[in-house]
Amino acid sequence: MPREKLIIFGVVLLGLLGFLVYKQAKRDEAIGAPVAVAELPTVSTSDDIDKISITNGEKGEVVLERVPDPNAAPVDGGTAETWRLAKPVSAPANQQTVKDLVANLKDLKAESQVSLKLDDDVRKEKQLDSAHAVHVVAWKGADKKLDEMFGKSGTAGQLAILSDKPNAVWAVKGYSAYLYTKEPKDFRDKEILKFDDANASQVTITNSHGTLSFTKGDKWAGTLDQKPIARFEEDKIKDMLRAYKALVAEDFGDGKSMPETGLEKPAATVTIHLKDDAKTYGLLVGNVSSGTNRWAKKSDGDVIYQIGNFAAEWALSDDSKYRSTPDAGAGDGGKPTKAAKK
Repeated sequence: MPREKLIIFGVVLLGLLGFLVYKQAKRDEAIGAPVAVAELPTVSTSDDIDKISITNGEKGEVVLERVPDPNAAPVDGGTAETWRLAKPVSAPANQQTVKDLVANLKDLKAESQVSLKLDDDVRKEKQLDSAHAVHVVAWKGADKKLDEMFGKSGTAGQLAILSDKPNAVWAVKGYSAYLYTKEPKDFRDKEILKFDDANASQVTITNSHGTLSFTKGDKWAGTLDQKPIARFEEDKIKDMLRAYKALVAEDFGDGKSMPETGLEKPAATVTIHLKDDAKTYGLLVGNVSSGTNRWAKKSDGDVIYQIGNFAAEWALSDDSKYRSTPDAGAGDGGKPTKAAKK
């Protein structure tokens, strides 16, 4: 390439780089510069709050409430409490999820005020408008402890507006967005079954193939319609129990009926009996819900869940699911076939 063209190319490249630096500076400027203030506001709250409302833009409101737990033993002479979802449905909440949320609200800290002119365009750009912001309100009884809107994350921190200072923008540190922007189902308690699989002594599965029964003595034994399963493999029933010992929902079937989900006449019924506490766990498996998921419910419960295909297949399969793989060239009984002998 001639020297003159190289010089021209270099000038053009420098100009382009300068333009990109200018554009980035404008972007940084648009985020807003810190402003010196005499005193920063408190944006956190204590961990004794008992109600939280989260509205994630136009996705709707999630309300969590701390209420007495009638199933728990008293704590320090008082009534034990638990978190529940009150909106969009009434349901038990995932206690660890809410605990993490409350801890995060306690750790929030305003770092600086940010210079931004809050017109409609800026609010939309910074996701501080009602259609995009994450609006968080927390109460202790009737006393509102926190009311804030969180928008984009900038160089100074998470942009936020406080309800009592609606025209000022603050950079907040400590905000963990994933704790607030979950789908409503992810605030719920998804636990379906929980037991010690090593303590299981009997499993019964009834489906279109018949009744599979597994009993543990010195080892596990398996039958189909009271006939021993050929090439039964003990590790298979252990795998099944591992799939069910901490079974959680993929989603929920709120508003669905038993006939609609196929649970009125289930495709499979699973019963797991534990030896030490003599407790029995039962699960009904119904129709396909979405994708390869299936509708399911506990035999003694009313909540309808979606479970994944991996767990459902253990309930829906025939006895081949619980057999060892035959040797190459061997027939169903594990003996060489005529073709193999030849």
